[in-house]
Amino acid sequence: MKKLSARRRHPLAAIVVLLIALAATGGLYAVFAPAEKAQADDTAQSLAIEEGQKLYAVGCASCHGTGGQGTSDGPSLVGVGAASVDFQVGTGRMPAQQPGAQIPRKKVIYTQAQIDQLAAYVASLGAGPEIPTKEQYDPAGADSAAGGELFRTNCAQCHNFTGKGGALTKGKYAPTLEDVDPKHIYEAMQTGPQNMPSFPDTTLSEKNKKDIIAYLDAVNSDDTVSHGGMELGGFGPVAEGLFAWVFGLGALIAVAVWVAARTAKAKKS
Repeated sequence: MKKLSARRRHPLAAIVVLLIALAATGGLYAVFAPAEKAQADDTAQSLAIEEGQKLYAVGCASCHGTGGQGTSDGPSLVGVGAASVDFQVGTGRMPAQQPGAQIPRKKVIYTQAQIDQLAAYVASLGAGPEIPTKEQYDPAGADSAAGGELFRTNCAQCHNFTGKGGALTKGKYAPTLEDVDPKHIYEAMQTGPQNMPSFPDTTLSEKNKKDIIAYLDAVNSDDTVSHGGMELGGFGPVAEGLFAWVFGLGALIAVAVWVAARTAKAKKS
């Protein structure tokens, strides 16, 4: 008892007791609180998957199969991920009106809550790219100049150098990137929809994607000024050079012929 009393009077006794109390409190919280939160998250996710499966059965299963395995009318959805669903359904491309070389963007028929449920169900079929957060695709603070270099290297061959879109082979085309939600641009780079190649983080990092989005936002802004004069739709130097060659040179030839004709006529007079 004397030893215990002596220890209680020790200057560090209060600190030791406080540390023990904090450790016990933290341990109890770690054991009970996260488990409840995880259980609630699991329940919400299960409900989302269940509702998404119902929506899938009505709007998607006829083409992609009852279990997402794919059919002759639609590819397999196993492993495409939630981001692919959010892009395809969020831009109105899916459900498709009819099969074709290119599925066009159209009016969205699902709410965002329903799209999230469909995405949760498809993601449950196999791991794939997740829906990006706003922090990942928000172009604020990104380097648009670096994004321009990346875009011209990786994307301009199809979308042309300001994202106006362009024709491809066999009825396919690269759609315009004007007025496209930054989240959908990010998802398209991540998943590679339809004829587009995918650019995972191992190819284009998260920062690279944000820079590209910032570039597109800059060149398609209403405040953008064409310092080089008339942009002719922004289709790039090849198309604009061809226009200048055909019509500019044609106009010069027409003027030269007219001057020669007038000169010849004047000499005869």
